[in-house]
Amino acid sequence: MEFGGRYKMTAPRARIWDALNDPDTLRAAIPGCSKIAWSGPETLDLEIKVNLGVMHPTFKGELALSNIVPAQSYTLSGRGKGGVLGLAEGSADVILADDGADTILTFIADGGASGQIMKLGKALIGNSAQRIIDGFFERFGVAAGIAVEPLPPEES
Repeated sequence: MEFGGRYKMTAPRARIWDALNDPDTLRAAIPGCSKIAWSGPETLDLEIKVNLGVMHPTFKGELALSNIVPAQSYTLSGRGKGGVLGLAEGSADVILADDGADTILTFIADGGASGQIMKLGKALIGNSAQRIIDGFFERFGVAAGIAVEPLPPEES
């Protein structure tokens, strides 16, 4: 499943970059996140309790940053185990661009799941994904003290 979005943020790229790499800001922006901490120079350990309607599994996993261009872009890859529910994994490209004094953040993600999670149906997870991403960036803005405005997709 592929999903993503574009967001205008009322802060310069360097400030957005710092907030994207701050565990306290991320914990405040990720619903159900009980743990997120740097475990290496380019890896974060995390634990998230996910609301899948009738089920509320806790996923434990690791996020890895690659293709890092400071204050400009990186690829974020993650894999989480949800016990008997199976495995969820994905990756996202995060790109920051100047827009005057503000920043445009573009987020392009691809993810999937296995085991019992897939029995819940791709449609349920896919339909929820965009809401979850938009909600993350809304809470990210609050945690970072900046305004965040979702933007329409770029014209091709």
